[in-house]
Amino acid sequence: MTATGVRADTRIVARADGRGGTALPVLDSDGPLALRRTRSSGTGAKVMVVGAMSGPLGGDRFTLTARVEQGARLHVGSAAATLALPGQAKDEARYEVRLDVADGAELRWLPEQLISARGSDLHVTTRAELAAGARLVLREEQVLGRAGEEPGRLTSRLTVRVAGRTVLDQELSCGPGAPGGWDGPAVLAGHRAVGQLVVVRPEFAQEPVQARMVDECAALVPLAGPAVLVSAVAPDALRLRRVLDQALAQFG
Repeated sequence: MTATGVRADTRIVARADGRGGTALPVLDSDGPLALRRTRSSGTGAKVMVVGAMSGPLGGDRFTLTARVEQGARLHVGSAAATLALPGQAKDEARYEVRLDVADGAELRWLPEQLISARGSDLHVTTRAELAAGARLVLREEQVLGRAGEEPGRLTSRLTVRVAGRTVLDQELSCGPGAPGGWDGPAVLAGHRAVGQLVVVRPEFAQEPVQARMVDECAALVPLAGPAVLVSAVAPDALRLRRVLDQALAQFG
């Protein structure tokens, strides 16, 4: 911890154990991000991210790195929602997620919601690098403000690359100080929950998924590669989760 906030660098490495399962040779917790291996079904490993402290607060710098090596399967979730709060430091908080999935490996990245509380200022960056034969399910959900509360400033950037090619690179900025129109009809249209679901599967290259509506406020679109994106807005976190679960269920 420094005068300007907390620094945390948390790492996960998943590796095939040679017996049909997945080992976790690296499971390094740091600061407010505690990693816990939990029971899983099948051949994969499951890790939960547990918040050991409040945050991220203003000035905090969090980094979470996950690498899934060839033949391994990893599911990462979180025990509770992440709550971005204002801190004593006036600087913005930063939360960086780096995901690396090798050929023949699979990662399911399914954390709970990120809630932007009034007065907070958080910049989230998620970058996923996948080999050509990698598989990914990635869910992001942001909730703007707690019940009856105006949101803080939240900027979220999501980048997905497959075999060195960028298939998705998007950024959304909401709340006080964000570019005008973020709450207008072309973006959130007054909704307070927004989410993305990215599914990458090698078979999509031969069997492209067709664009379609998943819900009144959710659309599924194919990306320029073996991947699809579901984007959704909803009045609250519960409705958003239902819509994204419905979309994921369509892929089996």
